[in-house]
Amino acid sequence: MGVAFPPLSALRLHNGTIYRWNRPCYGVSDGKAHLRIENRVLPAGPTIRDQVANAAFYFGLMSALSDEIADITEVMAFDDAKTNFLAAARYGLNARLRWLGGRAHGADRLILDVLLDKARQGLLSRGVGRHDVDLYLDVIEARVESGRTGAQWMLDSLAAMQGRGKPAERMRALAREMMIQQETGRPVHEWPLATFESAPAEQESFRTIGQIMTSDVFTVHPEDLVDLAASLMEWEHLRYVPVEDREGRLVGLLSHRQLLRLMVRGQDDSGRTVAVGDIMITEPVTVTPWTSTLEAIRIMDRHQIGCLPVVDDGKLVGIVTEHDFMELSRRLLERWLRED
Repeated sequence: MGVAFPPLSALRLHNGTIYRWNRPCYGVSDGKAHLRIENRVLPAGPTIRDQVANAAFYFGLMSALSDEIADITEVMAFDDAKTNFLAAARYGLNARLRWLGGRAHGADRLILDVLLDKARQGLLSRGVGRHDVDLYLDVIEARVESGRTGAQWMLDSLAAMQGRGKPAERMRALAREMMIQQETGRPVHEWPLATFESAPAEQESFRTIGQIMTSDVFTVHPEDLVDLAASLMEWEHLRYVPVEDREGRLVGLLSHRQLLRLMVRGQDDSGRTVAVGDIMITEPVTVTPWTSTLEAIRIMDRHQIGCLPVVDDGKLVGIVTEHDFMELSRRLLERWLRED
């Protein structure tokens, strides 16, 4: 007879609402309970060797400093620690940090001149073998000397692509090169930059609606006046405007055809103001970001419509129109004619 583990629902809910740097996490999966301690201060790899190097640097440094300093608040003000944190997150190795004693250092020089020696001392004092200490801390040293962290590799790679293609295409080239380089086992400071030429075939850029939809969408609410919506459509050269409620849920669609019909009727015979909710399409045909592009085209053709709001869990996340498909067709036609 199996052991029944307590669900501890309140604890799990609490853990889902707080994000401490170190936190105990309890869960039950497939009838088995598990407890782990999450240490969330370590930056991501992007390789196993980089990740272990990050951990070695951190734990070695904490070991050494805990031996030297009983209470960190006596030698560093909280405001300095907060400012250091924000500067490091924003500028990486280019940050200026205020270290013990109030002296400011560049992050790179602080690591090379002070912190690496302390981390080495801390690891050795805890019984870590010298070979392992050198193996991983040498990665940190070379990374700092080259100025090439994982984040900087991504930024430099994107900059080298010089805006070629769509953002999604550049991101795929970046992810593909990252996977290739991870397989080599080399740390990130030794990686060549990703290039746009390493992007997958162009057809991977428009297989789903999420890849071609417009996510920066102008919307109106049902209670907005039609005059406001009409002005918005004129200013932004729009033929369709999704209508959403205050929680971001799609509740309708306003098209230029509804406005034309209203004009033909002469606004409203009663003389009252007309709201968007009075004339909008209340149950528009929708797709999700994962709907295939071909299926979306078939849906538009079947319903004889020129626009598809894109929703995810009831929330509006984008819109795709016949104009998007015309632009996609133009790109494919140009490529086909060049290759002919």
